[in-house]
Amino acid sequence: MMTTQTGSLEKPVDVASPAATGSRLQAIARGEAFSPAIHAELEREQSVLDVDDFNLWYGAAQALHNINMKVPAGKVTSMIGPSGCGKSTLLRSVNRLNDLIDCVRVKGDMRINGQTIYHKSVDVIELRKRMGMVFQKSNPFPMSIYENVVYPLRIDGERNKAVLDEVCERSLRGAALWNEVKDRLQESALGMSGGQQQRLCIARAISAEPEVLLMDEPCSALDPIATNHIEDLIHELKGEYTILIVTHNMQQAARVSDYTAFMYLGRLIEYGPTATLFQKPILRETLDYVTGRFG
Repeated sequence: MMTTQTGSLEKPVDVASPAATGSRLQAIARGEAFSPAIHAELEREQSVLDVDDFNLWYGAAQALHNINMKVPAGKVTSMIGPSGCGKSTLLRSVNRLNDLIDCVRVKGDMRINGQTIYHKSVDVIELRKRMGMVFQKSNPFPMSIYENVVYPLRIDGERNKAVLDEVCERSLRGAALWNEVKDRLQESALGMSGGQQQRLCIARAISAEPEVLLMDEPCSALDPIATNHIEDLIHELKGEYTILIVTHNMQQAARVSDYTAFMYLGRLIEYGPTATLFQKPILRETLDYVTGRFG
């Protein structure tokens, strides 16, 4: 049975009640506590990333409320929800990019392979080396294709050309880009097409073999053909990499992800296998969102 979790307790949810839906959304809007619907399948998964009672504030405004979720190893997990619901804020919290904003304050923790992310003793630079990040807009560096790919190794002190050559080829093959650029590795990355630039950024992100690959709307600036290349690539990378992706495109989430988390007003609402979440969710408000009734 699929359930709503409240601490260690579990109770069935009435998905068929529109009145309950209205009251839940109204309660969330008022800032009242909400227990998300977590599908039982997640309990059987080994996690790479665990989010524990995580809260975040921008000044006095709270953007994330008591987020608890586990990201399964070797799977693709999508985060969906209306604009401003906290998806990108949560994603950027994983590698502590929000630390760069002066007014941000957090409470709670995250753990990557059991190791804390937010303890004051954590070396944030070393932490970020354990994660790959792909942003909404491709951001190749103004240098050669080759140097873009091996840049994470360069800054970590690697100077062995044989190692760099091997990593460059492996990463470009992993990003399904090798055959397109193998004869022009020394050309500027800025001369590539938009879709190629985004795949180059993915190659750069995986060159250091990260424990988790973070993607913040990686296809939003791309045309349909380039988007299809990226989605195919995500399918090829899963298993070898754990991928956490933010997307506004629910069809994309349905196509590429194994699990989907639905967020609303800074809260996790429902989290479970993608097919179930889109076809037979526990909560009425999840159904309403994925079928376009609100958001």
